[in-house]
Amino acid sequence: MVKSVKVIAPSSTANLGPGFDVFGLALDAFFDQITLTKKNKGLTILTSDNIPINVNQNTAGIVIKAMKKKFKIKSGLELKIKKGVPAGFGMGSSAASAAGAALAFNKLFNLKLDNNTLVKFAGMGEKGSAGTIHYDNVAASVLGGFVVVKTKPFDVIRLDAPKDLVLCVAIPKIKVPAKKTKVSRSVIPKTVKLSDLTTNLSNAAGIVSGFLIKDTDLIGRSIQDVIVEPARKRLIPGFTKVKCNALKAGALGVTISGAGPSVIAFSKKSHNLKKIAKAMKDGFHSAKVDSEIIICNVSSGPKIKV
Repeated sequence: MVKSVKVIAPSSTANLGPGFDVFGLALDAFFDQITLTKKNKGLTILTSDNIPINVNQNTAGIVIKAMKKKFKIKSGLELKIKKGVPAGFGMGSSAASAAGAALAFNKLFNLKLDNNTLVKFAGMGEKGSAGTIHYDNVAASVLGGFVVVKTKPFDVIRLDAPKDLVLCVAIPKIKVPAKKTKVSRSVIPKTVKLSDLTTNLSNAAGIVSGFLIKDTDLIGRSIQDVIVEPARKRLIPGFTKVKCNALKAGALGVTISGAGPSVIAFSKKSHNLKKIAKAMKDGFHSAKVDSEIIICNVSSGPKIKV
């Protein structure tokens, strides 16, 4: 009988420009490690990281509590969290923990849940972090690859990425507010022009088509957002310069990673990735902001160890 399960869940980027709250992409840049162990009673969280250990305030804790209740699990549990995904920088930090928790619980109690159900449970944890339930990051962390989340009716579609797709992520070293995702969602316009909606919809369709036919150039050309990015870019010092620099250096497309403040450039393995990385770093430097640049690939998904 399984007594303990360890899950290593990947970081992710959401939106990919025009796919607000719909698109997610798993990245092998960072990982969270979740270990769930059966105990005699209660639900306790162990961590050496600066995250809440109150079950009702911890994204992974919220997921475990909800699953425990839903499936009437009487066993006590110990939830050990080792954070690797930096929190508050648009890299799916809370989502990685929530995804890891859902997968660990599913494996520990042999529930054999389908992907949609796992993503829904993981999404509950996002409410604790973002204030609202959204599934783009958690779906990417649960399934790996590129994901499209459809909400009415609920469905998650996963596609493999082209083998030559590579990402450059520029993470600015700035102070982010405690409820950063909530803040960045508050600046998004409540109504949009039909012409802007059409532009974003056509680009979103281009991204999905690019992943379907494994056309990295098409994906890059379609990373254009005329609704959310213009509203959020003012929250990121140096964003315009970072984006222009990366495109000039050969990036195929550049946008805000999730709710920001990280900026992500889409490229091919054959491109000069160091040149793109330096260009992005220089862009932030022009705004007197230091940054860390990560060159990474699309993650195929989490690793589960019993």
